[in-house]
Amino acid sequence: MTAFTLHLSQQSPVAPYASSALFSIFDHTVTIHQSLNDPQRSVQKAARQLAPIIGQEVEFDESWDALTQRLFIQALGAKNISVQWSRQVDALALDQQITALQFAQQLINDTPENMSPEQLAKQVAHYLEGLAPECVSAKHIVGDALLDFGWVGIHGVGRGSERPPVLLELDYNPTGDLDAPVSTALVGKGITFDSGGYSIKSSEGMLDMKCDMGGAATVAAALGLAISRGVKKRIKLFLCCAENLISGHAYKLGDILTYKNGVSVEIVNTDAEGRLVLADGLQAASECSPSLIVDAATLTGAAVMAVGTEYNALFTQFDEQAQQLMALGDANAEPFWRLPLADFHVDMCPSPFADTANSRPQKGGGAGGASNAAGFLKRFVDPNIPWLHIDLAAAYTRNATALRPAGATAMGVLSIADLIG
Repeated sequence: MTAFTLHLSQQSPVAPYASSALFSIFDHTVTIHQSLNDPQRSVQKAARQLAPIIGQEVEFDESWDALTQRLFIQALGAKNISVQWSRQVDALALDQQITALQFAQQLINDTPENMSPEQLAKQVAHYLEGLAPECVSAKHIVGDALLDFGWVGIHGVGRGSERPPVLLELDYNPTGDLDAPVSTALVGKGITFDSGGYSIKSSEGMLDMKCDMGGAATVAAALGLAISRGVKKRIKLFLCCAENLISGHAYKLGDILTYKNGVSVEIVNTDAEGRLVLADGLQAASECSPSLIVDAATLTGAAVMAVGTEYNALFTQFDEQAQQLMALGDANAEPFWRLPLADFHVDMCPSPFADTANSRPQKGGGAGGASNAAGFLKRFVDPNIPWLHIDLAAAYTRNATALRPAGATAMGVLSIADLIG
């Protein structure tokens, strides 16, 4: 099939096309008619409409900037498409972005049968080691060995599965100095399938829970992009990987986990498992005394209810870092919306038997559920280290939309990579 040349115009289409048409085709040139009122979304909508007919080769002419080209290709959603970027942009930079985004999407979209906790950790380690083998070292703490290190959250959530839980600790250190300070610690929720445990989800609520490791995929891909760009800072990655399943070995309502930092947690909802595994990852991240901790997780339905699926929710008490990430999100068309995190949120999940519960015993965790989850996590972060918590409301869509193909969006990967780079 002959390749299409893509042209971007702010003019309305001419006959025989309707004035409202998003694209027009003459010979082998496809003109995208960009709305001045909604320029990015109009390009994404045009790509979705063109997806069935665009073929496997496209070429952008010089009317396109880098961001708009990337948004078009993401919205197109075609695999193995041959792309010739416009000549005035950095083609290598765009290729690196697409590679990172597709890596995250491939991990998230894979079946839960294929993507066990160990497989997730192995694939991420293999990918990052391949980018900089001389700079990357990885440690996999698997199964009952987690208890030897005090990682009771990952072990507790994952012990119900026959496939063991894993904490992946990966160190990217391009300095060659074993005592070099850590610039950023990245923490990702890697629940490769979430049944809800004994607080079992409905069938429709469980259907897409292969995406519950979207946080792990997001921060891993962000680190991969930073490495491919040649980042010279030391960065550590902590992926908290487990399957939340029901069995005679599974953790139960009323159980109490006592964490490495001494905080005891009563389990009032086994479907609030993400914060339990992240608590371990955040403690591990704090132990390496980084200049910044960033965690990402498909953590709460409450965040989706608050911001929808066009934003990721951001929680922090560090204004400078929040403003920096939000500005990067706007520049990358990966918007973040900041939601409340106050000191009192730490105490919003009380327990009569432990220091805290892992949620409130109400559907969805009750009012303010996303902020309460962030408050829970705050107990496990060194208060002297700037910390950003990202609740990935926009990580995944089951069905194709007017803007995106079905599946993982990888939204947030580029902004986090820019932040840590």
